[in-house]
Amino acid sequence: MMYDPELVRPMREELTRLGAEELLTPETVDAWVADRERTGLLVVNSVCGCAAGMARPGVALAMQHPRRPERLATVFAGQDREATARARQHFGAIPPSSPSMALFRGGQLVAFLPRHRIEGRSAADVGRDLEAMFEQHLA
Repeated sequence: MMYDPELVRPMREELTRLGAEELLTPETVDAWVADRERTGLLVVNSVCGCAAGMARPGVALAMQHPRRPERLATVFAGQDREATARARQHFGAIPPSSPSMALFRGGQLVAFLPRHRIEGRSAADVGRDLEAMFEQHLA
């Protein structure tokens, strides 16, 4: 389902205010993932309630952690369809899930937080899960 861009704008801004780069095309997704020098967190954003209530605020909390990825990017499921599809190709056999978060290091997916680990949990819980991913993979 495609939502009115004005309705979606505040949902996008929650992440861009944190410094997230919006990846709007398959080419920008590929270029972002191809950066083997820097670590990155790619957020699959969405309009669902768990994105607003837990995922985006959880990302905001986690990005304050001393050990965090060097880059933050986002695609928006249901809006940036081609970019989101390309991002999901980089997730391998992991089923589509939004919202979700993918941690990349050396151009490779090293950790993934799917919707079922976000939905029904607090933003603080999601933030702690992301921080644990950072601690494990960004040493």
